[in-house]
Amino acid sequence: MKQAANPCHGISSAADAILNQCASFIANLDDDAYTAKSPLQFNATIGQHVRHALDHFAAACKGQQTGLIDYDHRDRDTAIERDRNAAISEIARLRDWLTSLKPVTETPALRMQVMLSGDGSCAELDTNLAREVFFAMHHAIHHHAVMGAIAMEQGLDIPAGFGKAPSTINHESNLAGTH
Repeated sequence: MKQAANPCHGISSAADAILNQCASFIANLDDDAYTAKSPLQFNATIGQHVRHALDHFAAACKGQQTGLIDYDHRDRDTAIERDRNAAISEIARLRDWLTSLKPVTETPALRMQVMLSGDGSCAELDTNLAREVFFAMHHAIHHHAVMGAIAMEQGLDIPAGFGKAPSTINHESNLAGTH
């Protein structure tokens, strides 16, 4: 397996590609498709999944500034859930942030707060920005898969590879002999 020369750059580039994929996907939807509730996905909308995925990138961005990443305290029912243009603007902001990231050796250690149960009890863990950007990216891919399922439920086509993890794409390439 080949290693990226600069892990932070490789991770931020991969995350940028995932955010770009999301922007392209939602730009090709109409407003009704973006906000339609899916009975098969607990009445969630594509917009809600977009907001949730972007919140994780935003938490990493904020954590870089504050030293503490908190994925559990997020705003819900925001404009990003209802307005594709608001989502595309937030994606552009996050992509700009990703391009500004320094190599992992130049970034300070961070703390991450995690909620352990519904009663609100929390723990703090050591982490670093590269790991958290990777987490946000991988988390977004999972939500892309759900967004794709909601789109298919509406009879819409989804782009090839949308909602598939890099390891799945690599595995499928190896099986097909195209890698």
